[in-house]
Amino acid sequence: MLSSMARNELRPIIKLRSTAGTGYTYVTRKNRRNDPDRMTLRKYDPIVGRHVDFREER
Repeated sequence: MLSSMARNELRPIIKLRSTAGTGYTYVTRKNRRNDPDRMTLRKYDPIVGRHVDFREER
């Protein structure tokens, strides 16, 4: 029980939303200790058909 609580606090599930304005999202986990700020990853957006930046939304 303790490990699941600690895991949820340290590695929360986040949504990455496309900056291309398509509304496409990826769901992933991040390490809050290594990345305390909002995460930005470059991933493929199938709606626009190319790689764009995906920003973390809260």
